[in-house]
Amino acid sequence: MEESTADSQLIEQVKNSDMEAFRILFERYQPVVFRRVHFQLRQTDLAHDIVQETFIKIWEHRASLNPDRSILAYAFRISTNLVLDAYKYRRVREQLKEDIPPTNLSEGDHPVEALYLTLLQEQITEIINKHLGKRCREIFILSRVEGKKHQEIADLLNISVRTVENHLLHALKVLRRKLERMD
Repeated sequence: MEESTADSQLIEQVKNSDMEAFRILFERYQPVVFRRVHFQLRQTDLAHDIVQETFIKIWEHRASLNPDRSILAYAFRISTNLVLDAYKYRRVREQLKEDIPPTNLSEGDHPVEALYLTLLQEQITEIINKHLGKRCREIFILSRVEGKKHQEIADLLNISVRTVENHLLHALKVLRRKLERMD
């Protein structure tokens, strides 16, 4: 039996939620997808995570699979998008590290308080990175880190002052909610 024919039959079975057929496709294509992702990232753990997420997405969208199309090409497309997302996340994280000034200790600061402030700043940075959308994060940094006024931000981003205010309210609600859960 030709491999593509076998793939199309397996894809039909996966569409009907057949876990065994999915396992066969996973075992067949996971090593190939992993090698490609690892070559792109050069990070083994992240490559494993992305490959796992790739196959989770295939399973989650199994109803829309087309048996006449290459499952490997579909897996490559998903994994490529996830790799691009990983690069974007890394770039945003690096930008925010530069944008948010580090906490500076003066000679009179208590070390425990300084540690608390550093940990709090790290938590805030993590919340900003993980839980705010790109535009909301951008507006928050312009306002709270760079000290720009609402009108300046609106002019800079070509949006209304009300939109700036709404994004800031949302950002502060998210920060408050996430920080309360950490206590």
